[in-house]
Amino acid sequence: MSQTQLYPVVMAGGSGSRLWPLSRVLYPKQFLCLKGDLTMLQTTVCRLNGVECESPVVICNEQHRFIVAEQLRQLHKLTENIILEPAGRNTAPAIALAALAIKRHNPDSDPLMLVLAADHVIQNEEAFRASVRDAIPYAQSGKLVTFGIVPDLPETGYGYIRRGGVCAGQADSVAFEVAQFVEKPNLETAQGYVASGEYYWNSGMFLFRAGRFLEELNKYRPDILCACEQAMQAADPDMDFVRVDEEAFLACPEESIDYAVMERTADAVVVPMDAGWSDVGSWSSLWEISQHTPEGNVHHGDVISHNTQNSYVYAESGLVTTVGVKDLVVVQTKDAVLIADRNQVQDVKKVVEKIKADGRHEHHIHREVYRPWGKYDSIDTGERYQVKRITVKPGEGLSVQMHHHRAEHWVVVAGTAKVTINDEVKLLGENESIYIPLGARHCLENPGKIPLDLIEVRSGSYLEEDDIVRFADRYGRV
Repeated sequence: MSQTQLYPVVMAGGSGSRLWPLSRVLYPKQFLCLKGDLTMLQTTVCRLNGVECESPVVICNEQHRFIVAEQLRQLHKLTENIILEPAGRNTAPAIALAALAIKRHNPDSDPLMLVLAADHVIQNEEAFRASVRDAIPYAQSGKLVTFGIVPDLPETGYGYIRRGGVCAGQADSVAFEVAQFVEKPNLETAQGYVASGEYYWNSGMFLFRAGRFLEELNKYRPDILCACEQAMQAADPDMDFVRVDEEAFLACPEESIDYAVMERTADAVVVPMDAGWSDVGSWSSLWEISQHTPEGNVHHGDVISHNTQNSYVYAESGLVTTVGVKDLVVVQTKDAVLIADRNQVQDVKKVVEKIKADGRHEHHIHREVYRPWGKYDSIDTGERYQVKRITVKPGEGLSVQMHHHRAEHWVVVAGTAKVTINDEVKLLGENESIYIPLGARHCLENPGKIPLDLIEVRSGSYLEEDDIVRFADRYGRV
């Protein structure tokens, strides 16, 4: 490979509502372990092993920043490389922010950007890496490369790319000029596309020089580029994050890279990729790419099935059993259960819309919630009380805070707790407890080498998470 620098850019936004109840607004599918032991974001980063490149630049929503940071930290890939979007503005502005950041760090060169989505599955990772290597010479020469997935069936849930002539200028060319981007077709049209051999699925993956992308964006959507430049000029480095200016970015138009640039540029080329790709857009697609039992079932967690066929059964926190059913999707979490016909799972998003319209919370947040210091699980709730199990990672701690409407009682069940109430500091071991009065300034830390587990009982007139006043916080949340 040439010495030209290559920066992977991983887009980790989106909510993935069609994979509810696992995927929620505050913990969407790209942060879940849906296939294997790594999350989808982590798998995307590890897929680059074997490609000579820099640490990835990850673009995500601000509310997901600590999840992304922790998952990158586990891979030793956390290098102040997370760009935070105040709100989603689709792919063109997100990629523009990354391109501007990369150019800022490389003012005397024009590195390559490999744009990837954090929520794709690729079965043949070596074929993926080979396609990236094949595409590099075209991107180096100034082309804007998109990767077209070789279709194995007439899929109606994807957009397509029609190829034109062979791309000139490279020996043994493997790329084609882009003749047309087309929207998601009906079944008959999709069958014609696949039969022709001239169409690929639109993967949403790209490779180009950062400067070339910005040049084309300036040509076709200068308004997007201007807003992103203003947002990056006032960017505020914050620990491992880059916070762009909120006011400038919220003024940016919302547009996809396809509409903004790729459908307009004269320099778009497509490199075919045959690597077992899926965007995991539904429970049925996850069933398709998973390992099946002889009966055609996919089991995750504590599952017992009898006389069950071609079904996907996911158990998060208890035993799930099925008897005498077929073609079902059953997903159990701590606070919700989904049962759906496997052929109608595209309509799961309609259930999510109903949950949201009813003012419920199950579309937004899990019962178990992750924080930069650890996590908590809401075990029980009554009219004037709430019970949580809190886990604090070794060496971490909650903010110095107080509450106007609730008191708290903490019982340590594992590890050691360092508790500060006003100016008094206490160390608590297993089976010891402490009471935090309403209005007291307090802090909880784990000074030990193992996770701290405690049971918190809240009591008062208002028990929600927004009853909190922070005085100091090691994670910048004051």
